[in-house]
Amino acid sequence: MNKNKKLAAVLLVVLAAGCSARIDPAASEAPAPPLDPKRKISEQDCGGPVDIVAGNLLCMGPEDAERERKRRAEEERQRKLEAERRAKAEAEARAAKARADAEERARLERERLERLAREEAARKAREAEEARLAAERAAREERERREREAAEALARERAAQEAREAAERECQRLQQERNEARAMLENFVGTYGKLDEFKEISGQISAFLNKPQRKPKPCP
Repeated sequence: MNKNKKLAAVLLVVLAAGCSARIDPAASEAPAPPLDPKRKISEQDCGGPVDIVAGNLLCMGPEDAERERKRRAEEERQRKLEAERRAKAEAEARAAKARADAEERARLERERLERLAREEAARKAREAEEARLAAERAAREERERREREAAEALARERAAQEAREAAERECQRLQQERNEARAMLENFVGTYGKLDEFKEISGQISAFLNKPQRKPKPCP
């Protein structure tokens, strides 16, 4: 605390010396104490309140104060302009970012819709291909069924034809055997019927041959 009081007292002395030297250089012949080179220069209007801790005090006259006021006003105006430019740039940046985000969302949405359209087209193409394959499979199965039925009918027809031909051959064979047997009996009677040992059997054979025979069913 004592150190701060001493520093304030020194600053007051410097302030008084600086102001008196600036206002009336001839009022005192004693030279002003040198400024501390380690502290910054603080130009202030000593006609009003001063900030003694802002740095080495350098009092300004009315013209200097006006220039300082104008300078500060210009700095303030420049700060405002810079703030406005910065705000405008930030607004433009936000607007540009918003446009970019909107364009990106639109692009993503367009790509999504295009992807959905491609997937839908692929799905329809796949369904059409599946339907075509199913139709071909059904047509093939129908054709194979008809061919199978035709082959089975042909096989049945051939089997029936073979059965008829076999029955006809069997009938003809039996008819031929009957004719051959009758001819053999007639030949036996005609050849051996006059012999005494065969007269009895020949008579029986003759009786059998003269008996009305049941006509066999004609062959187809």
